[in-house]
Amino acid sequence: MSHASSKMAEIEERQTVGYDDYHALLLGFPFFVCTFASCTNQGIIRNMTYTIEGPHHIDTTIELPAGKSISNRALIIHALAGQQVMPLNLSDCDDTEVIVEALEKMPETINVKAAGTAMRFMTAYLSVGEGEHVITGTERMKHRPIGVLVDALRYLGADIRYEGEEGYSPLRIRGRKLEGGRLEMPGNVSSQFISALLLIAPTLSNGLELKLTDTIISRPYIDLTLCMMRDFGAVAEWSDVDIINVMAKPYVARPYVIESDWSAASYWYEIMALSDDAEATVRLTGLMDGSRQGDSVVKYIFSLLGVKTTFETTEPGVPTTVTLHRRPCMLPRLEYDFTGAPDLAQTLVVCCALMGIKFHFKGLASLKIKETDRIEALKTELRKLGYMIHDANDSELYWDGERCEPTGEPIDTHEDHRMAMAFAPAALKLPGLRVNNPEVVSKSYPDFWRDLRQAGFTL
Repeated sequence: MSHASSKMAEIEERQTVGYDDYHALLLGFPFFVCTFASCTNQGIIRNMTYTIEGPHHIDTTIELPAGKSISNRALIIHALAGQQVMPLNLSDCDDTEVIVEALEKMPETINVKAAGTAMRFMTAYLSVGEGEHVITGTERMKHRPIGVLVDALRYLGADIRYEGEEGYSPLRIRGRKLEGGRLEMPGNVSSQFISALLLIAPTLSNGLELKLTDTIISRPYIDLTLCMMRDFGAVAEWSDVDIINVMAKPYVARPYVIESDWSAASYWYEIMALSDDAEATVRLTGLMDGSRQGDSVVKYIFSLLGVKTTFETTEPGVPTTVTLHRRPCMLPRLEYDFTGAPDLAQTLVVCCALMGIKFHFKGLASLKIKETDRIEALKTELRKLGYMIHDANDSELYWDGERCEPTGEPIDTHEDHRMAMAFAPAALKLPGLRVNNPEVVSKSYPDFWRDLRQAGFTL
């Protein structure tokens, strides 16, 4: 059975299993403290609550999930190249499985559920593919704007119609050969819009010259896309600080191994920073020194918070084991611009507050259009723990040490995987911390709770 077929079989199994089977399949451990109300026929458990206790000593080796960002890009390139062999070490998270299922089955209606990356990448892919399809998602997805990408694709000749409200999914897309050429679009939108266009650019008759106006956010993710395109034979590069040129040159199929996910690693950095165990040790497998992933900057940020990173080997392009150790941290205040790595923001906001480190974080504009409004969600949930953080200009969060009375309420995850994983390590400082709807981690790190338990946490 091919990797794609086995992946599809696992997805279909998840859609029919009951609660106990799903618990074993997704969470991977035999017991937990929770309450639950229902289990849908899609294998999603609703209204659970975990009560989390942190360990006194940590010494563990964690097999991190494969990089979601790399997996999703590799799948689109793989499909455009007509490649038969799937990338190795493909992520098993929800977002990636949605793309696998869509590419494998290509149904008339493609439901990407809550996967924003899948919505954007598949919209571009369907525009240059064959046939007519409708692409849709959850109610939240239908309120996440996609007009900038649709406008750009239409300018290039794509046949896309809105099935509902203008600027939002669902979309009806009739694939055709696109000419390409010169295009301008804002650089301060989601980098996934830009990456979606770049990924299909080698298939355009005239290639693509893309000029980005305004401030370019999440540039590392754009660079990751360009690097991966070049790995598969594309000619794609920055020709100026705001212009990207992609030649009309087909992708070349080749074997590809996917690195582990630095975004997932960030929660283990947070655990190390919050632990009171001076001898704490965490080993993370499958990461690379000199990684192309934008979130690999986490190792530098957390070095300021007392977490030391050691690579087993620093040979370029070779996955290795990273060992984390603790050092004393006397940092009184942290200022950082997350424009290039917005997915790290929740982790650092929670970690700094729990460590008593005042902060001012900028470059957070994209947090308002993620799975939830992450700026408001962070303010709301940290208030429950007794921390009053504030926002400014719809793109900044700061904390000057202001405290309030903790409410004792559970942390709500707001249907956002990163909210669940950013707050879980807080149990090291707040034993008995409760987290609602922990199942949301399946979006990017399905084995997160299993790995926590392996590290000595009880749930």
